[in-house]
Amino acid sequence: MICYEHPLNERIRTLLRLEDLFNRIDFFSAKDTPIEHHAALVALFEVLEITSRADIKSDLLQELERQKQILEILRKNPDISEAALNKVLNDIQITFRDMLNIAGKVGEHLRENEWLMSIKQRISMPGGACEFDLPSYHYWLHLDPALRRDNFNAWFTLLLPARNACNIVLHLLRSSGKTFQFIARQGVFQQTGSGCIAHMLRLKVSEDYPCVPEISANKYALSIRFIPSQSGQKIKVYEDDVPFELTFCNL
Repeated sequence: MICYEHPLNERIRTLLRLEDLFNRIDFFSAKDTPIEHHAALVALFEVLEITSRADIKSDLLQELERQKQILEILRKNPDISEAALNKVLNDIQITFRDMLNIAGKVGEHLRENEWLMSIKQRISMPGGACEFDLPSYHYWLHLDPALRRDNFNAWFTLLLPARNACNIVLHLLRSSGKTFQFIARQGVFQQTGSGCIAHMLRLKVSEDYPCVPEISANKYALSIRFIPSQSGQKIKVYEDDVPFELTFCNL
């Protein structure tokens, strides 16, 4: 099964983008080659770009506090594991405190690093990171890989609270979902009414079907059409019936 996640508001869209970028930083920074570390730095700069546009810190703090209050109410539910609940509440409390300790916006400590910002400015240009444009960066890429990883660890440390907060919120969102089985007749599925209300949709379809979903949704209606996955084809609706699993996730 292939899972497609579709955010239904800008806040969740931002959190999913940050999650993807943090995962890329983890993957590439753990490697050894200059090209892989360049990819990790590009992802780090994309994190800074996202966190500079919105008050991620305030949004995450508010959501953590809201989830804490919701979870505290669940203590009275006999069907809820007290140990699991306490672990989540403890993670929220620790992350909330760490977020409060961040000075200014998320990533502000990196925006004050002139060397990093000079690289960020050039990298945004096509081919702008060539050695003749950034000789100091070229030198850094030829340092021992362990030294470069130490730099990444230092740069990333103050981003960890935001990363942990994203993980907590998205985990709670994904685990909150109600799942249904549907069939898209001749590649099309539509639904109207209150059942469409969600913060995020998770659609799972078998990889045996050579098609991908195009999702359009608001609080009034949901429309999904599956289109052939082959590149180069003129876009048209997949002609066969497609069974799929759909999860409506709400915070």
